[in-house]
Amino acid sequence: MASKKTEDPSLTPRKTPGQGRAVATVAAILEAAARILETEGLAAYTTNAVAALAGVSIGSLYQYFPSKDAITRALINREAEQLLEDVNSIEITNDPHAGLELLIRAAVKHQFRRPGLARLLDVEEIRLPMSEDYVRMGREIAKKFERCLAGTGMVARKDLATTSRDLASIVKALVDAAGQRGETNEPALVARVRKAVFGYILYSASQHEAGKR
Repeated sequence: MASKKTEDPSLTPRKTPGQGRAVATVAAILEAAARILETEGLAAYTTNAVAALAGVSIGSLYQYFPSKDAITRALINREAEQLLEDVNSIEITNDPHAGLELLIRAAVKHQFRRPGLARLLDVEEIRLPMSEDYVRMGREIAKKFERCLAGTGMVARKDLATTSRDLASIVKALVDAAGQRGETNEPALVARVRKAVFGYILYSASQHEAGKR
C-alpha cells in the first residue's frame, strides 16, 4: 500500500489558532503579508517586515508559521476560501446558464478585488506546492460548474465531471493571465471568459448530439 504523502513542514502552519486572540494574531499576520505584497512587492516581503506591520513579535509569528513560504501558502488559501464563499453563495435556479454567468463574474470580480495581491499570489501558486485544502477548494468550485452544466442538458452525463474541471481551469487561466497583464476592464474580461466558457459548452453539446445519431 502506498504511504500518504507527507507535507513539507516548512510550508505547514505550526499550529491552528483556537482562541479568539490567537485567531486575531494569525489574521493580522496574513493581512500584513497581503499589504506588503500588494504595495511593496516580493523584494520587501520578509518575516520581519510582516511581524512589524502586524504588530506582533517575530517570535509570535514563528509560533504559527515556520517560514515566509508557509505564510504565503496560508494567504493563498485565505484568498481561495473567499472565492469559494462567493461561489457557494450563488444559487443555481431554473436557469443554469445564469448560474454559469454568475460563476464567471465571481471569478473575475475576485481577481479585481485586490489585483496587485492576486497577481503576485498567482505566481506563487505555481512555485509552491499547494495544500490539500487548496486542492479541495478547487474541486468544490468545479462541482459548482458541474451542477450548472447538468442543468443545461448540453453535456453528456459521462462527460460532466471532466468538462466541469476543464471549465474551471479555463476560467482560472484567462483570469490569471489578465491579472498578469494588469488589465483593469472588468466587463471586457467577463465577456472574453464568457465567450470561452460557452464556446466550449456549445462544442461539447454538438459532440453530444452527434453521438446520439
